[in-house]
Amino acid sequence: MGSYYSEVFDRRESVAVDVGGVKVGGPNPIVVQSMTNTDTADIDATVAQVAALHNAGSEIVRITVDRDASAAAVPKIRERLERLGLDVPLVGDFHYIGHKLLADHPACAEALAKYRINPGNVGFKDKKDKQFAQIVETAIRYDKPVRIGVNWGSLDQALLTRLMDENHEKGGPMSAQEVTREAIVQSALLSAELAEEIGLSRDRIILSAKVSQVQDLIAVYTELARRSDHALHLGLTEAGMGSKGIVASSAALAIVMQQGIGDTIRISLTPEPGGDRTREVQVAQELLQVMGFRQFVPVVAACPGCGRTTSTVFQELAQKIEDDLRRNMPVWRDKYPGVETLNVAVMGCIVNGPGESKHADIGISLPGTGESPAAPVFVDGKKVRTLRGDNIAGEFETMVDDYIRTRFGTGQVEDPDAA
Repeated sequence: MGSYYSEVFDRRESVAVDVGGVKVGGPNPIVVQSMTNTDTADIDATVAQVAALHNAGSEIVRITVDRDASAAAVPKIRERLERLGLDVPLVGDFHYIGHKLLADHPACAEALAKYRINPGNVGFKDKKDKQFAQIVETAIRYDKPVRIGVNWGSLDQALLTRLMDENHEKGGPMSAQEVTREAIVQSALLSAELAEEIGLSRDRIILSAKVSQVQDLIAVYTELARRSDHALHLGLTEAGMGSKGIVASSAALAIVMQQGIGDTIRISLTPEPGGDRTREVQVAQELLQVMGFRQFVPVVAACPGCGRTTSTVFQELAQKIEDDLRRNMPVWRDKYPGVETLNVAVMGCIVNGPGESKHADIGISLPGTGESPAAPVFVDGKKVRTLRGDNIAGEFETMVDDYIRTRFGTGQVEDPDAA
């Protein structure tokens, strides 16, 4: 949906970066990214979770590389994924000893599609620039891009202290919060400048500036975008669990993306106990899709329900169809090109049911309280059938399957009136 950008706003022009075959930045669509929470040294668990994240729609997956055992596991993970037919770029997340791990494990350096450096803990005092340079030089040697990821939870304290002192000497024109925001922006920009001085080209650098408050994220990324043309990775760090994390991430990222800022995103949700890690991928896709930036899965429109819709049939049917569509998408992407543009309507009564169903590719208006036990089905705006009886839901599911197979498998749905 590239034309959407020009219809709504001018998207910020950033330098495009190739991350293992996935294009980030420039004119390319905003990319969905996620991160594993397995111990990378546990090859079986990490492969399984990377596969699950990628099958859910994550186009880039980041993994922790924190010690020798995890670094040694990376090439084996890469090999296992390739045997499974999963060509997903892996990003190595390095903190404190990344320079040493990359030097000691060249197979890890080669297997990764990108390195993530945190300038706040890549090294301290006199070692900071040296160890930063070692990672950048490794990236140059293996032709890998680097994400310079600033996080206010591990912000460069020397830089922050200097800016605080300078602000104090000027009479404190800026608040402590404003100085901290400026330190985050400067940390990213100064690190990028240093990487380029070492020899890393601009089209091999992505910047991120992670904070955990919505207004801070908006302010920091707006300023970072104003002062740089680097590709930007968006994410609200430590967003939280459940609806709080979803709402906070969506609010922050939506405002920034609406300004044309952002080239890749991650929704950093804390999984609920026993929760599915792929939830963060689903939320990222849904955010991009509802804003009109990309399409990933068919849309199921369903009414919220009211006193007219005391039956739960429409709720259960809408949920089942949505689950089925999302579950089948990994196969359907190749089998039925364009299926992600499908719109299905499942409505619960006669008030808006027929109208919404006509607007959808295929829709059903189930009977509400006191209505005739009949469910008209509309295909491409035309009423084609009325379902009755105890198996309305099952019959409609079959009609949805037939519609997908006919339209996206061989061309167009046949005109029901042409027979």
